[in-house]
Amino acid sequence: MSDIKKLKENLFYQRKNGRQISTEEVLETANNYCENYKKFLDSAKTEREAVKVAVCLAEEKGFVPFEYGKKYNAGDKVYFNNRGKTIALAVIGKKSAEKGVNITAAHIDSPRLDLKPNPLYEEIELALFKTHYYGGIRKYQWTTIPLSLHGVFALKDGKVLEVCIGEKEDEPKFVINDLLPHLATEQNKRTLAEGVKGEELNVLVGSHPFKSDEGSELVKLNILKLLNEKYGIKEEDFLSAELEMVPAYKACDIGFDRSLVGAYGQDDRVCAYPALTAILDVENPEKTAIAILTDKEEIGSMGNTGLRSDFLRFIIGDIAKMQGADATIALRNSKCLSADVNAGVDPTFQDVSEKRNASLLNYGVVVTKYTGSRGKSGTSDASAEYVAYVRNLLDDAGIIWQTGELGKVDAGGGGTVAQYVADLGIDVIDLGVPVLSMHAPFETTAKLDVYMCYRAMYEFMK
Repeated sequence: MSDIKKLKENLFYQRKNGRQISTEEVLETANNYCENYKKFLDSAKTEREAVKVAVCLAEEKGFVPFEYGKKYNAGDKVYFNNRGKTIALAVIGKKSAEKGVNITAAHIDSPRLDLKPNPLYEEIELALFKTHYYGGIRKYQWTTIPLSLHGVFALKDGKVLEVCIGEKEDEPKFVINDLLPHLATEQNKRTLAEGVKGEELNVLVGSHPFKSDEGSELVKLNILKLLNEKYGIKEEDFLSAELEMVPAYKACDIGFDRSLVGAYGQDDRVCAYPALTAILDVENPEKTAIAILTDKEEIGSMGNTGLRSDFLRFIIGDIAKMQGADATIALRNSKCLSADVNAGVDPTFQDVSEKRNASLLNYGVVVTKYTGSRGKSGTSDASAEYVAYVRNLLDDAGIIWQTGELGKVDAGGGGTVAQYVADLGIDVIDLGVPVLSMHAPFETTAKLDVYMCYRAMYEFMK
C-alpha cells in the first residue's frame, strides 16, 4: 500500500455499505429480526393498536403496570399506559435516578385519514365518509388504493367498541376514487399539491340501498343498519368516535434479494419497534432504562398523549420519588436517543439531497445532530460532546451507522420529538432509520438498517 493510500485510509472519513462489511451471520440475524418487525407493522397500524401490542409483548417479558407509591428494586420492569395511546416501559437500574436515566423516544402515530365527527353521507346513491387528513401527506397518493378502517366508538354509557375492518382477506376494503384521465383535463391544470384537495378525500363505503322504495338516503340507511347490527351504534355515535382510514397493505419484502421492507406506517414504527424490543431485552441495567412510544408527533406532539405534555417528566419524577431521589437532578443527568426516521437518498430524486450529508439505505442507523428546516428552525441541535458520546458508544459496539440531514438546507426539512425532550434539560440526539417515500401510504426501509437501529438502542439502554 502506498504512503498516500495509507494516509487517506487513516485520515479520510468513508462510509461503507453495511451489507458489504457485514458477516452472513449478521445479515441472517437482520433478516430474521425483520420477520417479526413486519408482523408488528401489520398488527399495529394505529397508535392505539401499537400500545396494545406493546403491552402484550411487555407483559410476556415480565413488565407490570407501575403503581405509584410502591417500592421497586433494580431489575424490576414496569410500564406506564397513557390513555391507550402512549406507553413508556422502564427497567429500574442499579444506580439512583439522580445519576440519570437512559431514554429512547419514538412515535407510533403515522400520517393517515381521520373520519370527521359527522362523516357518513349519500350522493347519487353511493355512501361515503368525509375525512380530515392527519399529518403531512401528499393527498394524491391516497386515491385508488385499498383502505381499512381502524379505531373506536366511545359510547355514552362508557363502553368502548374497537373497530378493525379491511385487514383480513375475506373482509371488504374501502377506496377514494379519482378521475379517469379521459375527463381530467381541468384537474390536470392544478398544481401537484392541489391535484386532489382535502375535501375530495371522500371514502366510498357502499352502494346498496335499503330494501324499500320509500324515502331518501336509502344507501346511507343501509350502511347504518349494517353498522348497527355489527356494533350496536347509531349515527350520533360517530360524534365520540376515533376512526382512522389507513392503507390495507400488508408489510412485505421488496426486491429480488428481499433486502428491503415495504409497508405503511414505517415512519415511525420502524424506530418504535427497535425501541420496544430493545427495552424488552434489557436486564439489570446500571442506570434506569426507559423506552417511550408516543402519540401526536405528526401534528406537533400536542395534547396529553404527545411529548409536549408532562408525561415523560412525570414518569422520571415518579421513579425518582420512589427512590427518594430528586427529579430535577435526574432530568439534568439523563440522556436520550430521539428515535425517528431520516430521509434516505432516492436515486430518482437525488437533487433534494446534499449527498455528503444525506443518509443512504444499507449504510446503517442514522445519527442526525439537528433537524429543523432551513436555518435549523425547530431543532435542539445536540452538543458536540453528546455526539462524541454517541459515536463512541456505537463504534465500541461494532454498530454500523452514518450521519444524515433531512435534505438540502433550503429544500425544506422537518422536526422530531428531540426538541421537547431537550426542553426538559436532557441531552438528546436523533437516531433512526433512513426511509424512502416517507409519509406515503407505502414506505421502504432496509432490513440491515432496522436491525442496527435495534442494536444501537439496546446498547444505549442496557
